[in-house]
Amino acid sequence: MRHLLMLEPGTFQRPTATLLLLESPTMSTTILVVEDDSIVRMLIVDVLEELEYSVLEAEDGEAALEIVRDSSNVIDLMMTDQGLPGMNGRDLAEKARELRPQLPILFASGYAENIDVPAGMHSIGKPFSIDQLRDKVKSILPTA
Repeated sequence: MRHLLMLEPGTFQRPTATLLLLESPTMSTTILVVEDDSIVRMLIVDVLEELEYSVLEAEDGEAALEIVRDSSNVIDLMMTDQGLPGMNGRDLAEKARELRPQLPILFASGYAENIDVPAGMHSIGKPFSIDQLRDKVKSILPTA
């Protein structure tokens, strides 16, 4: 199906990809990615943005808590590495839930089968495919 925009009577233009992205239901969904490895964080952010999510980034638990504390930040999901230096992912999740009790949490870990995931939280094993990440995020977030 092709869509055309009417600019003036008798003139039409195909919408650009940017216009189509603005209409995407996921664009208003924001995911906070907490990952200490900058390359892994960049890859996760790129994948989530490709899936048309808005993304906030933090390199550690303290930076993530600053974002969570800022009430002007809308966060629909926090995805955190379990093995963060200093404050680990579980400690971060507990502190984030104190500030935002309904915040969905997704742990990413190379040892996902061995981590104890608190009730109401989720995990995904590293490495994961784009499809696995997409499906996991969609299963956690309420449908638009």
